[in-house]
Amino acid sequence: MPEIYREFIDGMKQTGWLEYIAVFAGIASVWFSRIENILVYPVGLINTIIYIYLSFQVGLWGEGSVNFYYTVVSIYGWILWTKRDQQHHHVVIIKNSSGKEWMQHVLFFIFFYTVIYFTLSWLKENGKAPQAIPWADAFASATAYTGMWLMAKKKVESWYWWIATNIASIPLYFVKHYVFTSVYYLVLLIMAVFGLLEWMSRARQEKQKGDEYLHHLFEDKPSS
Repeated sequence: MPEIYREFIDGMKQTGWLEYIAVFAGIASVWFSRIENILVYPVGLINTIIYIYLSFQVGLWGEGSVNFYYTVVSIYGWILWTKRDQQHHHVVIIKNSSGKEWMQHVLFFIFFYTVIYFTLSWLKENGKAPQAIPWADAFASATAYTGMWLMAKKKVESWYWWIATNIASIPLYFVKHYVFTSVYYLVLLIMAVFGLLEWMSRARQEKQKGDEYLHHLFEDKPSS
């Protein structure tokens, strides 16, 4: 335990001010996503853009590419979350996925897992990613890719994928001796659990509103 504490303190000392900004922006972004606040995206972009810069600066091309993906999907999600229909209602609302959509999510995950796994395996074999643990890194990244995409579409299930990402990332970074980062993902895990509960509640409310709207629609319809 003293060794873990020492590694955590060392990690904090070695963390630059720019990375601290990224960490706090990441935590704030998860908070905003939990309460369905559009600030999730501009604040999240601060996190991803800083990590792209830091990753490429030290040659962590895999981490950089992951955050580049986050950046692109964040912009897409930002646009999607602000869109409204002719009645000025949000086009995208929090809701659960259908069985068919679940299958699409799994296929999405499998595709990215396969691509990332073989890419990291090749990089590791050629000495370009010595710290990589291909199967674990691929799982953490592919679940995050899936979660980010579903978050843009306000799917409740996005939180399941984020929870999986965080659970995988805690030991993954710990064994790589990034204790500070491991604790960061522990914080995100706790927040993701609360995010899931919040979105499950909001999805029920949205469904109830939809059912009430249909009920009134048929009730007000004149009989022939």
